[in-house]
Amino acid sequence: QVQLVESGGGLVQAGGSLRLSCAASGRILSPNVMGWYRQAPGKQRELVATITSGGVTNYVDSVKGRLTISRDNAKNTVYLQANSLKPEDTAVYYCNVFLTPLNWGQGTQVTVSS
Repeated sequence: QVQLVESGGGLVQAGGSLRLSCAASGRILSPNVMGWYRQAPGKQRELVATITSGGVTNYVDSVKGRLTISRDNAKNTVYLQANSLKPEDTAVYYCNVFLTPLNWGQGTQVTVSS
């Protein structure tokens, strides 16, 4: 069974940076579109960024210019570089296949203090 394991979260001050990683236990990345999602306390999980197998990216407006999604198909890993973090970015971050998600991983907590 394929598993997704997110890591790299932590506590940072506003304006700080983190690099999140998502490792898949099986070869699920290619050719799937992969996405990073987040869920803040009391809110629904939301999609924040996607990346195609060819590297085409898309972002929600609230993270454009600050978060960058990338992937390494050979390593079965998706990354999310998060810069200029804001308190409203505080959430548990998950990765998954876009549109046809697999079982969700445990996520990685990102906490941004003001």
